[in-house]
Amino acid sequence: MQNLFKQHQRLWISLLLALLTGLIYWQVQNHAFLDYDDGTYVTENPHIQAGFAMKSLAWALSATSAGNWHPLTWISHLLDVQLFGLKPAGHHLVNLLFHIANTLLLFLVLSRMTRALWQSAFVAALFALHPLHVESVAWVAERKDVLSAFFWMLTLGAYVFYTERPGLRRYGAVLLFFVLGLMAKPMLVTLPFVFLLLDYWPLDRFPQLHPQEKKKVSESLKSLRPPLLEKIPFFLLSAASSVITYVAQQRGGAVESFQSLPLSERLGNALVSYILYIGKMLWPQNLAVMYPHYGMPSLWQAGGAFLLLLGITGLVIGRARLRPYLMVGWLWYLGTLVPVIGIVQVGVQAMADRYTYLPLIGLFIMTAWGVSDLTVSWKYRKEILILLAGTVLSILMISTWFQLQHWKNSIALFENTLQKTKNNAVAHSVLGIVLYKQGKVPEAVGHFQEAIRIDPAHSSSYNNLGLVLRNQEKIEEAIVYYQEAVRNNPRNAEALNNMGSALYALGRKQEAADYYIRVIHINPDHATAHYNLGNVFGSQGKITEAIAQFREAVRVKPDDAEAQNNLGYGLLLSGKPDEAIEPLRKALEIQPDSVPARRNLNEALARQKELR
Repeated sequence: MQNLFKQHQRLWISLLLALLTGLIYWQVQNHAFLDYDDGTYVTENPHIQAGFAMKSLAWALSATSAGNWHPLTWISHLLDVQLFGLKPAGHHLVNLLFHIANTLLLFLVLSRMTRALWQSAFVAALFALHPLHVESVAWVAERKDVLSAFFWMLTLGAYVFYTERPGLRRYGAVLLFFVLGLMAKPMLVTLPFVFLLLDYWPLDRFPQLHPQEKKKVSESLKSLRPPLLEKIPFFLLSAASSVITYVAQQRGGAVESFQSLPLSERLGNALVSYILYIGKMLWPQNLAVMYPHYGMPSLWQAGGAFLLLLGITGLVIGRARLRPYLMVGWLWYLGTLVPVIGIVQVGVQAMADRYTYLPLIGLFIMTAWGVSDLTVSWKYRKEILILLAGTVLSILMISTWFQLQHWKNSIALFENTLQKTKNNAVAHSVLGIVLYKQGKVPEAVGHFQEAIRIDPAHSSSYNNLGLVLRNQEKIEEAIVYYQEAVRNNPRNAEALNNMGSALYALGRKQEAADYYIRVIHINPDHATAHYNLGNVFGSQGKITEAIAQFREAVRVKPDDAEAQNNLGYGLLLSGKPDEAIEPLRKALEIQPDSVPARRNLNEALARQKELR
């Protein structure tokens, strides 16, 4: 039996890693979709809800929705809807499968590079079971994390094969996986930098330099050229992806300006975040889905973090000859966090657990190889290491199990977030929305008001309070809140649309139209705004303009029975009964008991008969 295990060690370790990861995360199949970004990516996205169709595929390849160009992520969600509909279990389990695949690929690639089986297995186990990674796996909207990591691992694997026997075909495979990864999430922009680190250790593609021997230095410098030149296409692709991402995020209003968040505050937060992530890795407590940005850290916090980072960097570089894995792991951690550390601030969070999904691998490498070296002379070393690894992994498994409990639904998640953080306007706002949907209006209003108290410029909470008042028929009062929402965020499409609806209800149609046009300018795929603008044009007798808007509404949301009916009715009024029949029939397919659609279809069929 022992001989059998030794012959197939990688297989048995892989099976154990997959089994442990699956057992801990299996509970996600009972989790719900969240009222935080899952709507954008799945539950309220009409393109995704259409499933794997040509129109949806074309949209996925060109869309910059959610502040990113990541077509493969959209396509994966399309396939999920095609396979599982809007039942969350399937979507969650696909995330889990990717996480398991990433764990196994990390183990196999690392063990092939280093020839160190057990250190590689420990790194993979830490990656699989650490509670900081729960956010990336248990959140459907973070499919982009696990999917891009999958291509990250494939790219690394292909790169290792290429370095073992360089050739155009193998180089092309590395390039292909890298491009696919960028199309899942631009987090891979740092991967060329990681290639260079791995060239140093463990791949040993950079010869040692000996300054005292000028001839050898010259030869060594010349030998450095091929590994550097081969990275140029990767760095160019990373630069292109970075530009595309920045433009997409700016268009989506996700990038904070330097006026709202000065560079000094960004740098201070970045320095402190580097240290806080290490702290959460070592002691994973008080984890939350949203960590509010509190502005500039104190001078001692920012200065202390800078000195600590500088000290560690100097130490690992100084030990690079003897302990190369320390420098490689540390620079992996520092470098791969750069895109999400907050220098270019995207969103309102100070940091996020999901940002550690790939960067922590560097710290895990330092840990696994460092502990192995530290204990090399210990008596009973093997037994102690087994006991130590078992204890650490058991603690992580228990912690991850309980952390997953917080992700079962929106109420549990954001109540936990409010317990673990302070002055969290976003958490109050989202929790208020969930409670409002459940009919708990007073509790919801309390959370919206608390969000505004914490952040007087919190646009979405003003909008939500406006919705509450609008549903109570207090239209004038609702408009005051909508105006405040728009003033604080002129790109808040929902507030603009709601403002238009309130004005339309008061008979101020042209003003309403102006707001709908602003919504469409921000989000051309806002089906409700197209529908509302079509109604305004229809009421003004602008039938041609109304038809154009209804066409856009049904293009984005084909299952909108009222939009289909209004499109058909507009075509009927414009003397096109033949064209009117199709949308009217679709309206009845969606809503068979629709009296207006039935009446309009009968009239269209009658007119068609007359014309013949």
